[in-house]
Amino acid sequence: MFHRWPRFIGDLEICPVQPPGRENRIREPAPATYQDLAGALIPTLRPHLDRPFGFFGHCGSALAAYEVAAQLVAACGPTPRCVVVSSEVAPQDGPYGRFLSMNRAELTVEMAAIVRHLGGTPVPDLLDLAVTTLATDVAANAAYVVPDPTRLPGRVLALSWTDDADVRPEQMKGWDRCGDTRFVTLPGGHFTFLDPPDVLRDVLLTELLAPS
Repeated sequence: MFHRWPRFIGDLEICPVQPPGRENRIREPAPATYQDLAGALIPTLRPHLDRPFGFFGHCGSALAAYEVAAQLVAACGPTPRCVVVSSEVAPQDGPYGRFLSMNRAELTVEMAAIVRHLGGTPVPDLLDLAVTTLATDVAANAAYVVPDPTRLPGRVLALSWTDDADVRPEQMKGWDRCGDTRFVTLPGGHFTFLDPPDVLRDVLLTELLAPS
């Protein structure tokens, strides 16, 4: 997902996280919930959390990033300077999203449309794998019910996109319950982050390198 991102944005080192059950980890079982995913990721992340750090998550990954941060808070561990959440409603406002009510056939149609939108051609076997991953993600999203979210000690940056029909800026207002939150709307659509424009890079650089 982040293969088009640079290794560094200014002095900010970018460290993509590959969860189990996708791409080069496709043969590993995917965690069924965001809580399980966070629990699986934290031991791997801990050796890298000995310096100022932040998390970025888009769509459902924003909830996963928040959950990792919340579990670090609960464990009295190192916590992120900032959690950047893009195109996702706050934990207490979910589950939310048009995919939640879709069956596998409908998800297949949607995934094929996404592949074409991104300039690719759907290949049946690969499409089937992608839909399996998507269905797991949708189930994890549906199961994530957090009526009283942990308030993070660091900042939250809630990013919305002008042409994103899936999550509108006003739907992200609930993130202010999760920490000291700044709201920013950037030009672009739901998938603009995949090839990060300069405006996104500038926002990340400013927010993640700002003093605590």
